[in-house]
Amino acid sequence: MNPPAVTELTGVPAPAKVNLFLHITGRREDGYHLLQSVFALTDWCDRLDFRWRADGQVVRHDTLPGLLPDNDLCVRAARALQAATGCSQGADIMLDKQLPAEAGLGGGSSDAASTLLALNRLWDLRLSRRSLMEIGVRLGADVPFFIGGHSAWVEGIGEQITPVRLPQVRLLLVKPPAGASTQRIFGSPELKRDSKTAILRGFAANDTQNGVARWRIPDLKVLLDWGRNDMQPVAQALCPDVGHCINWLKSLGLQGRMSGSGTAVFAVLPETADGGDAGFKAPAAPEADWIVRVCSIRDVHPLADWASD
Repeated sequence: MNPPAVTELTGVPAPAKVNLFLHITGRREDGYHLLQSVFALTDWCDRLDFRWRADGQVVRHDTLPGLLPDNDLCVRAARALQAATGCSQGADIMLDKQLPAEAGLGGGSSDAASTLLALNRLWDLRLSRRSLMEIGVRLGADVPFFIGGHSAWVEGIGEQITPVRLPQVRLLLVKPPAGASTQRIFGSPELKRDSKTAILRGFAANDTQNGVARWRIPDLKVLLDWGRNDMQPVAQALCPDVGHCINWLKSLGLQGRMSGSGTAVFAVLPETADGGDAGFKAPAAPEADWIVRVCSIRDVHPLADWASD
């Protein structure tokens, strides 16, 4: 097999997301929970390198022998793309993991989505964004969101995605070392499952830029004051450090909230009169093993143009 024109893709970003709110509105008969949320992309990213192989093998090179889990999402994404297309090409994959695990930031799903987008290009498969999303949803409920290319209002079990524009604010993110089991959170009898369904137009207005119509949410404070994370009380009971992080943010004058079903907590940094945040720098964490990071919300995924609609 002759090598393609492009045999390497390096520094491919896989961005984190935060859930600005996360309401559970019901539960289907098959056990899946129904939710409403705003998924906001950020500029905090994992990075991946891909190198073309002619032998059809998919190999991760950034882990020690025997430590790669069977359910590794990058490898699973590559093999799912091969199976869906009959592609006989392969790839070497290197992952520079920057996003913490069990954080509720979508790191694994984002890695899988960027893998699908990158290998679609490296293998010259030319699948549409919709086709990649159909492959991605079988890997995880959040994967189609990252392939979709924009921050979004998300409903259903995560498959109903409406792109939105958000204010370009900065966030302070805090992650304690402990994680919380998503399965235990969803299985808890204490989990609130009856939040009222909201309507996007109650928080957003129609906005057209460059001929593209999209909903725009102009005021995050209104959204944040109204919303909450229904998983947070259960997660705090399982991992008290979530509450400790929220209290630390409160001591800084910030309103903290858990993202997703992980243990990362975020707060929106207040803007100054000129629209900035006065060059806010992350303070030292009160605990040496906490991860503290300042990042920014982004409307558009850095790989948004790597697949056609």
